[in-house]
Amino acid sequence: MGDQNAKRIIHEILDSAGIGTSGDQPCDLRIKDERFYRRVLSDGALGLGESYMDGWWDCEKLDEFFCQVLKSDAEEKVKNWKIAFHALRAKVLNIGNKSRAFAVGERHYDLGNELYRSMLDKRMVYSCGYWNGAKNLDEAQEAKLDLVCRKIGIRPGDRVLDIGCGWGGFAKYAAEAYGAHVVGVTVSREQVSLGREMCQGLPVELRLQDFRDINEKFDHVVSIGMFEHVGHKNYRAYMAIVHRCLNDGGSFLLHTIGNNVAQVTTSQWLGKYIFPNSVIPSMSQISAAAEGFFVTEDIHNIAKDYDPTLRSWFDNFNRSWNKLRGRYGDRFFRMWKYYLLSSAGSFKGRHQQVWQIVFSKNGSPGGYRAVR
Repeated sequence: MGDQNAKRIIHEILDSAGIGTSGDQPCDLRIKDERFYRRVLSDGALGLGESYMDGWWDCEKLDEFFCQVLKSDAEEKVKNWKIAFHALRAKVLNIGNKSRAFAVGERHYDLGNELYRSMLDKRMVYSCGYWNGAKNLDEAQEAKLDLVCRKIGIRPGDRVLDIGCGWGGFAKYAAEAYGAHVVGVTVSREQVSLGREMCQGLPVELRLQDFRDINEKFDHVVSIGMFEHVGHKNYRAYMAIVHRCLNDGGSFLLHTIGNNVAQVTTSQWLGKYIFPNSVIPSMSQISAAAEGFFVTEDIHNIAKDYDPTLRSWFDNFNRSWNKLRGRYGDRFFRMWKYYLLSSAGSFKGRHQQVWQIVFSKNGSPGGYRAVR
């Protein structure tokens, strides 16, 4: 296809989303390299992200651009055979199998603790905050951790498993505020190393371990922002393992990003540069995986809170960039900015959700009272 035809088609798609290329609106694109049009038409989301990383286009407010694009379904209009092949590959292969489990740790979470210290709150919680009355990121993350503890009804001395524990933010809070004894597992060496320092002196054990290797009993199980890395072929096995580990009468809280429709793969750009072998589950996929193992006690959607969380992360990252530049380089800055702000736009436009789901094995004795 010729460059002019590609340009015409992309302009039509942008027009349908209310986006121009003049720069008059904050969501407008500023095209710096005319090859942009053919690249996006040829490679879809991957081409859009890579051309931004290469400096071929810019935008005053990336989050607003993505909010508009996703609400208008413009992304669907540029899908091609390469994307279809990507989805077919995910259907055939088990992208979340045990042999690939540590890839996301090595390529994303092990990028460096200095990066995440600069970006996250003081507890280093790398998931959606809870901004109900919170004035800043620290307050929003502490409110989220407290909400999780209250939802599962932690009592002093309870043994809690945290699947995908990160740097131990939840484990540390649950131990300090509620007297819990917490075992956390992660696939990131960097997280385990720093997390053990942060939780020193508390009844907290952090392990470099795949969730499939856990075979112990706990009073409660939590998983905050990890289910996105499990892979659709492993959802049922994941639920079976949690069921095996959870004592009768205990609660399991699953905190996960959610898709509005069932998918088996993620965006090609996000999969290549940010979260390898990852996919966002739909409610129907979660429900099918849990059927027969758990009673669903409560579903709480806090998706509106991820937009301010992600924008806070970007603001922190942006302010800290001068001390990070030497290690990561300017192309990384554009990649990370694109990741954080495109994600913010996705949640702002409600293209994706954030669910906190409370499960019990056989129904909570006396019934479950929803906590907010």
